[in-house]
Formats: sequence, C-alpha cells, structure tokens
Amino acid sequence: MDAAADHDNHHQVVDDHDQQVLLQQPEWRGEASAELKHCKAEQVWPLLEDFFGLDKWFPTLSICLPVEGLSGQVGCVRFCAGFKTPVDHDDQEEMRLNWTKQKLLSVDRTRMTFSYSIVDGNVGFNSYVSALKVVPKGEDGCLIEWRYEVEPVEGWKLEDLDLFIGNGLEVMAKRMEVALQAYNKATKSNVY
Repeated sequence: MDAAADHDNHHQVVDDHDQQVLLQQPEWRGEASAELKHCKAEQVWPLLEDFFGLDKWFPTLSICLPVEGLSGQVGCVRFCAGFKTPVDHDDQEEMRLNWTKQKLLSVDRTRMTFSYSIVDGNVGFNSYVSALKVVPKGEDGCLIEWRYEVEPVEGWKLEDLDLFIGNGLEVMAKRMEVALQAYNKATKSNVY
C-alpha cells in the first residue's frame, strides 16, 4: 500500500472514530432569552412570527428567502444564508457561505410561540429543533425565549452554539426594540 492510500485509510478511521464519539455524546440542549424593556409582547410577536423575515433582525444573516409555502404556515421552508458562526475563521482562504434550510413545525399565535427545524445545510446541524416564544414581562416589556436541541456538531462545542444563539438573540431584541420605539415615536402612540 502506498503512503497516500495509507493516509486516506488513516484519515477515514479518524473520521469514523470522531463520528462515533459524536454519536455517543448526549444531545445538546440550550436556551437563551433577551428582554425588551419598552415593547409589549403583542408588538414583538408579529416581528418574530414573520418566518421569512429573519434577515431583518438576526445579525450577519444577509439572506432569508421563501422556499416552500407561505410565511407563518406550518410546513413552510426558508433558506437562510450569509451568517457567520463562532467556528468560522477570518483567515480562511475562501470564505464559505454558511446556509441552512429551515422548516416551520408549529405555530401557536395565542401563546406567541413557534418551532422549527433545520432540514438541510452546510453547518453540520443534524436533528436541530428550536422553539421561540414571546413572554410578557411587567406592564410594557417582554422576553424572547429561544430553546434548542441538536446532535453534537463536529468542530463546535456547546458553548459555541450558546454564544451564537445568545448573542444573535440579543442583537435581534435590540433591533426590534429600536424599530418599535421609532414606530411608537413616529405615531406618538403607546399602543400597537
């Protein structure tokens, strides 16, 4: 056997071993929340519920396009691309376009919650399921809660995912807060 073939076989064994290690790890679970102090849950929910409009709020996400169905209807699918992750490196020769396809699994407008899964992509998320919820807090504030679970992701640590979602949610909440405050100021209304 030549050295190149031996290297390929060794590389395959390492990959298989790494995959076995990943499969033996328990599923990752996490959650993040962000508070919006001067925005009512009823104001924030329509912004969050716009399944095809995530690029308006999530940092570094430059593309969010409809693939199937109508936004907000269970079963609709969106294509999200252009986001950076904690495991991306600036020194990569060729910048890779990160992308996922995400399917809306459930919506409960009364409880202001929805869930979705990643059904395809190039960031290594297998069996990713997430639920987002808007919860009233006080008289004129609310929280956005984001819970998620996923099989361990090669090249990531759970802390990377927690950081990615936590920071992303904080930026989303801030952007929504700024937009809603501008709307309220422009209409000089305290009501939605």
